[in-house]
Amino acid sequence: MEAFDEPSQYAGMPYGVLITGHFNVGDTYATHRPQGMNDWLIAYTLGGQGFFETPEDHRPCAAGDLTLLKPGTPHRYGTAKGEMWNFAWAHFASHQMEEQLLPAEPLLIHPLESDTARRRVLQAFERILSDSRERNAYWQDLCVNSLREILMLLTRERDRPIDPRIAEAMHYLSVHMRSPVQIEALSKAIGVSPSRLSHLFKEQTGRSVIDTLNQMRIRQAALLLEHTNRSASEVAYEVGFHNYNHFMNQFRKWTGANPSGYRKNNRAEQGAPRPKQP
Repeated sequence: MEAFDEPSQYAGMPYGVLITGHFNVGDTYATHRPQGMNDWLIAYTLGGQGFFETPEDHRPCAAGDLTLLKPGTPHRYGTAKGEMWNFAWAHFASHQMEEQLLPAEPLLIHPLESDTARRRVLQAFERILSDSRERNAYWQDLCVNSLREILMLLTRERDRPIDPRIAEAMHYLSVHMRSPVQIEALSKAIGVSPSRLSHLFKEQTGRSVIDTLNQMRIRQAALLLEHTNRSASEVAYEVGFHNYNHFMNQFRKWTGANPSGYRKNNRAEQGAPRPKQP
């Protein structure tokens, strides 16, 4: 990422994500807005340390922290003394985002614990930067969509806090859903012992690792049965079951029906025409 200079007298933009950038700055950097702004500021710290200050609060921010400043909030922010601060930022208008994705508090600093969430937020900021620079067709909509992804990830973490190791394990299962998954390989990938992984998984999700994987597979199988003409055996193989009887047993366990009955009932309920084979 290359740095963009934020106008010193920035007063907000009337539409969308119209200003964005990336800074890696020393402790002489600071911005003071005693009257606040007329739009939102979002910042994601990549490294080093910064700070945000409002009349009610003074908060540090470090790598992995996502910060949101509400419009109209008097504030000051900058690099912590003796530090460098590496961060991406963007301004956006309230009307460009669903209200439920925006925090109520004037200043929110939320640490993203999951490596997967951190990667996705970084990638989204990189897309915002590139789209705002290129300004091709639909660039504002693309910027807002990337910003929406960031805020959805933030809202999901805040609404349903989960141990970051389990979040990583869930991501691992989704990526390797079609392959045989060994608990030993999974535990090694996230850095815990197999017994600790099993305990954490049950504690956080209420299910075992294998039950979670099978539920994931069956949910995908149900979608394929509803919306394609693939046979049940083709669907079973597609989602990672190499034994059809095992697939049948798991499908009944998680849906209460066999594949043909599920397909018939769900298509009848939706009144949908028979889909074409992809």
